[in-house]
Amino acid sequence: MEHLIGGAAAVLGTICWLPQTLKTWRSRETKDLSLPANLLILTTLTLWLAYGLMIAAWPLILGNVISILLVGAIVIAKLKFG
Repeated sequence: MEHLIGGAAAVLGTICWLPQTLKTWRSRETKDLSLPANLLILTTLTLWLAYGLMIAAWPLILGNVISILLVGAIVIAKLKFG
């Protein structure tokens, strides 16, 4: 049962970044995005990934890898389009 809950959390936590990432790259508009907040989120996701690797929790690992890529793309867009 805990794997189902973990999997659902990973899917939902990952999907929530997709609309913002797509909108940011399509519009190239980043003035309303906070770089410090997104860097903090990126750091948090990286720590969750490290924890997932330590306990070998695949939903946590997969969800955070994808989320890191999406939030990383937002950070890159913020730096590029500033």
